[in-house]
Amino acid sequence: MATAARDRPVDAAAAHAVAADLAPRLAERAAGYDVTGEFPAADFDDLRAAGLLGLMAPVHLGGCGASFADYAVVAAELAGGAGATALIFNMHASVTGALANTPDEVARQLGAPESFFAARDRVLAAAAGGALYAVAMSERGAGSRLSKLTTSYRHTGDGFHITGSKAFVSAAGHADAYLVAARCADATSADGAKDGAEPRVSYFLVPGGDGVTVEPTWDAMGMRATASHDVHLDVHVGRDALLGGIEGLTVLLAQVMPQWLVASYAAVYVGVARSAIRHAAAHLRERGLHELPAVRARMGRADAAVAAADLVVAEAARRVTQAPGMPETNRWVWRAKLVAGDTAAAVASSMLEAAGTSATRRGHPLERIYRDARCGALQPATSDVCADWLGVAALGGDPDRDTPVPRW
Repeated sequence: MATAARDRPVDAAAAHAVAADLAPRLAERAAGYDVTGEFPAADFDDLRAAGLLGLMAPVHLGGCGASFADYAVVAAELAGGAGATALIFNMHASVTGALANTPDEVARQLGAPESFFAARDRVLAAAAGGALYAVAMSERGAGSRLSKLTTSYRHTGDGFHITGSKAFVSAAGHADAYLVAARCADATSADGAKDGAEPRVSYFLVPGGDGVTVEPTWDAMGMRATASHDVHLDVHVGRDALLGGIEGLTVLLAQVMPQWLVASYAAVYVGVARSAIRHAAAHLRERGLHELPAVRARMGRADAAVAAADLVVAEAARRVTQAPGMPETNRWVWRAKLVAGDTAAAVASSMLEAAGTSATRRGHPLERIYRDARCGALQPATSDVCADWLGVAALGGDPDRDTPVPRW
């Protein structure tokens, strides 16, 4: 839970160096947290003290005022130390970044009431003060497809009553609040839609505590230290918990500005891939295997592949920062997730093969990094979904509408 952040938060320009300085400390703890599967509390004490939980919050609210491009650089550095820690940080940044980087005029055009801006600033100021936010979107049987969610909300006299269950909630039990996606149950049809319309799905920022129950279910192959347990909800929230102050925007935002749902993962997995090369190089030199031509060739291909993925992610981040929501920007967003996820898996596998059987033992960094890297292609949007989206676009179609099954 939140504790006092350092008195003077870093600015966006300094955040990269701060993250790079912290990465070795995260790396020292990564193996221990991976074994136990526990939330990396000491890592987040460091991130909080360094002011990085306020990375995306505006300077006037005590944050760093970072852009999406700034975030991508910081996330990759943190992932080079501990992929699981960086993935939790990604979820937190996706909440704070979406709030901070949506211009006021855009929010007003979408219908945000004036009360939203004060509520938004409270959330961002809390992040700058050390609050940690988590994302509770995925569900068992539905994944991250917003149109298929079963978690629901009903209007009450002074707010909303939310009920349902979420899966894969990173930092479950350790977050100050959860970004919850839920469909409106106050509707005439069974699927939460009125008059044949799409289900009305909204986002809420739900405080941890009463009505939020964590079920310890997370025991996965990779990213074990994310503490991505199930979360059960039976909770009442006030009107200011409705993110944006507008109902029914989640699917629209996922289609129009998908960066925080898609490309933010990409930076994490580029960092994981970099760490695979670094640890493989150390292992190979130690064992004297670095003189073998086949090993050198694997290292060369891995170096080129990660450099290429890094450039794709950087280009996507640059475009998101300069022209969010534009069609070509969104194509780069989907490219970044596809390339980063597939590259991390391929590079980590190749480095493990180059290092040999000894590197597959539990406790070896490459064994853990291989498991973490393999998760990149599986996290939403999966590599297959990304490739399909890009394929429809390449064929001249509309990737968000010209498919029989809704993508979100």
